[in-house]
Amino acid sequence: MSTADSPRPPVLEKTGSHAAPRPLPDPDAPPVTRAGRFWPARRVPAVLLALVLTGASGLFLYDVVAVRAGHSAMSWRKDLAQGLAEHRLDNTWVLVGAGIAAALGLWLLFLALTPGRRRLLPMRRPYEGVRGGLDREAAAMVVRDRATQVSGVRSAHVSVRRRKVKVRALAHFRDLDQVRAELSQALGSTLTELGLARTPRLVVRVRRPGKD
Repeated sequence: MSTADSPRPPVLEKTGSHAAPRPLPDPDAPPVTRAGRFWPARRVPAVLLALVLTGASGLFLYDVVAVRAGHSAMSWRKDLAQGLAEHRLDNTWVLVGAGIAAALGLWLLFLALTPGRRRLLPMRRPYEGVRGGLDREAAAMVVRDRATQVSGVRSAHVSVRRRKVKVRALAHFRDLDQVRAELSQALGSTLTELGLARTPRLVVRVRRPGKD
C-alpha cells in the first residue's frame, strides 16, 4: 500500500431510532450484539434485472393482448416459437443460450447469498442499533505505522484480510528473532485496540534488506 493513499475513515451505520449520547464503551467489555458483515444494497444489478424483466414482460403482455384483440402476433415471437419448435436441445445455439442463462442465474444467486463490501471490517457493537466498520486500508496503515516504531524495523508491508493480517518487515539491525518477537507483541496489542468484532490472526515475517 502506498503511503500517498489516504485511508478511508471508519464507517458508522445507525440502525435504530434516535437516542441520547452515551459515554464511550469499555473496550474490554463484551459486545452487546453480534457484529455481522456489511451487506451492500447492490442497486445496479437489481435495477438492471428489474429493467430487463419489465421490458420482456411488457413485450409479451402487449403481444398477447394484441392477439386476443384479433391482431396477428409479432414476427419476432413467431420466429422465436418456430425456432424453439425446430431446434433440438443439443443444438449449439440452444446450449449457448442455456449456458448464458445459467451463468446469469448463478451470478445473481452469488450476489444474493454473499455479503460483499469486503473492504469493510466489522467492529464490535457495544451499543444496540449502532454498527461500525473499519476500512482495510486504514487498518493496514495503523498496523504499518506501529510496526515501523519497533526498534530495528526499516520498513513494513501490511496486508489486511478478514481473518488474517500479514506483516513483512525489513530489519537492518538487531537479531531477527528479537525483532519478530517484539513485532508480534506490539502488533497483537494494536489489532486488539482496533476494536474489530473478530481479531484477525497475525502473521509476521522479518528479513534483511536484499534477501528473500
